[in-house]
Amino acid sequence: MQCQIDGLKINYTDEGSGQTLLFLHGWGSSLDAFRCVTDQLKDSYRIIRLDFPGFGGSDCPPAPWNVDDYVAMTRKFIVSLALEKVNLIGHSFGGRVIIKMASSQNDFQIGKIVLMDSAGILPVKTLKKRVRTRVFKIGKRILLIPFVKKLFPDALEKYRRLFGSADYNNASGVLRDTMVRVVNEDLESYLPDIRYPALLIWGDQDDATPMRDAHIMEKMIPDAGLVVIKGAGHFSFLKDPYLVAAAMRSFFE
Repeated sequence: MQCQIDGLKINYTDEGSGQTLLFLHGWGSSLDAFRCVTDQLKDSYRIIRLDFPGFGGSDCPPAPWNVDDYVAMTRKFIVSLALEKVNLIGHSFGGRVIIKMASSQNDFQIGKIVLMDSAGILPVKTLKKRVRTRVFKIGKRILLIPFVKKLFPDALEKYRRLFGSADYNNASGVLRDTMVRVVNEDLESYLPDIRYPALLIWGDQDDATPMRDAHIMEKMIPDAGLVVIKGAGHFSFLKDPYLVAAAMRSFFE
């Protein structure tokens, strides 16, 4: 299914009936990632899965966005479907959007939220990371010198790829600039303002948003509980979709 939000084509699915569960995917992913979980829930709930702009079947933003832009778009999407009350489930980047949305006023009612391996807490900067960042910045300045850039026109892109993460290297143009804006925003201060029951689902082997982040969120969100998926990494719901679906059923009922 498709709708238009501010001139952008937004791809989504809408199936089942009952309480409405809106699933928001992580960076570089799409609504298809949740199928292993939603297939087990659609007999009891109305399941809506959304492709964020720039991913899946949705249009790419015309200019770099930040988290607030994705929050605004998601709010407009919810209003466009006339959803008076919605439960929000987000993985990784989708969790960022939910944290900001759930900590402020909306034109609709939020029931409960689920954050799965959610992003939003800035990583600890080790000495190795600080040195790596410093080396990158120095190298970037050198490669931006006009005569160096003229002699080696492809050097800066190769240099960025050498230092960039897999997500950064796989993105391009607008999405690459968007990612830089998104990952550098610390959402920890928003957590105490979330006044909805929250379920945290985390893989104990997650090295992208580690268990440290889960414990911070559990402590700072007033009404939060944590379910740990043993042996799972950043996509904990793919490791054990049956356990994740069961945890959600218990939470929403």
